[in-house]
Amino acid sequence: MPRFSIIVQYDGTAFRGWQLQKHDRTIQGELEKSLIKFNNNIMIRVYGAGRTDTGVHATGQVAHFDLKTNLEPIELKNALNGHLPKDIRIMNCNLVSEKFHARFSAIKRFYLYRIRNDNFLLDRNFTWSTEKLDIVRLNDAAKIIKGDHDFTSFSRNNKNLEHRRCIIYESLWKEDNEIVNYYVTGNRFLHHMVRYLVGTMVEVSRKKIRFEKFKELIENPSENAKIFKAPPQGLVLYKVDYANN
Repeated sequence: MPRFSIIVQYDGTAFRGWQLQKHDRTIQGELEKSLIKFNNNIMIRVYGAGRTDTGVHATGQVAHFDLKTNLEPIELKNALNGHLPKDIRIMNCNLVSEKFHARFSAIKRFYLYRIRNDNFLLDRNFTWSTEKLDIVRLNDAAKIIKGDHDFTSFSRNNKNLEHRRCIIYESLWKEDNEIVNYYVTGNRFLHHMVRYLVGTMVEVSRKKIRFEKFKELIENPSENAKIFKAPPQGLVLYKVDYANN
């Protein structure tokens, strides 16, 4: 059966995350509801590259599904968008190999976290509003994150995982006027890991956590470490890379 990959953009504000929930509105659920209309009302499972949390956004989420159709990919994209709510859009659609898997074939995931240093109201669902932060202290902490590390200190409820090691290729803060952007790229991320890293780095900037303590959390991982979690609305999954990209 033909397999399609799609690039999905969504405003996560009104969703209970990506993953299908029995009684709550989710990205996966809305995509599957839309696909049913092209499959004789038979459910089609959609698989995503990353399971974004409640309130988290995406401009480059990748997903795949199997569907027998006479529609060309661009026609299918347009038809699906016609049945999707206004806070989800399929940006691209392609035929792929049956061996392709949106989650397991991915080699890199790219996240952005946005913080505003002012109280600009219209950005409240897409940034975390804080006081002005120390960009030097933020980047001193961010540099430590790069590399192959055990991120047990920055994860919760992962007892079923074989390990908690992740390879981080990029970890960098950049100022853009009143916005401070954190860019992080890795082969994988643990549940809430980016938000824990951001929240704890902000506390380093505020001098509420010593730089040496943050370094210790990376170099000597421990369960139930004292960490801080940033709110979800600043986080965006903006790209996923695959071996053939």
